[in-house]
Amino acid sequence: MANTQTSHSTSTKFKVKEPSMYNVIMHNDDITTMDFVVMVLKSIFRKSAEDAETIMLKIHNEGKAVVGTYYKDIAQTKAYYTMDLARQNGFPLKLTIEEA
Repeated sequence: MANTQTSHSTSTKFKVKEPSMYNVIMHNDDITTMDFVVMVLKSIFRKSAEDAETIMLKIHNEGKAVVGTYYKDIAQTKAYYTMDLARQNGFPLKLTIEEA
């Protein structure tokens, strides 16, 4: 019997793509109070009191503003949780997400 050795050298290269980031956008409405928006920005989006006030005014004056940028699952969770909390408090607050 002949003893044969075969050697296969296969090199596979993978490119690891970083996950996309998504902006959470809060939209203005005529019912949700400014105090509620500031509370949500501080508690859910971890904004300082000063940043929360600034963002709230931007939403009020411009109709919408980016309130945070996160990985998709985190962005969706924060948007859903915020809108659910708003509904529980009788507000029609709307948030959307879009790729950053």
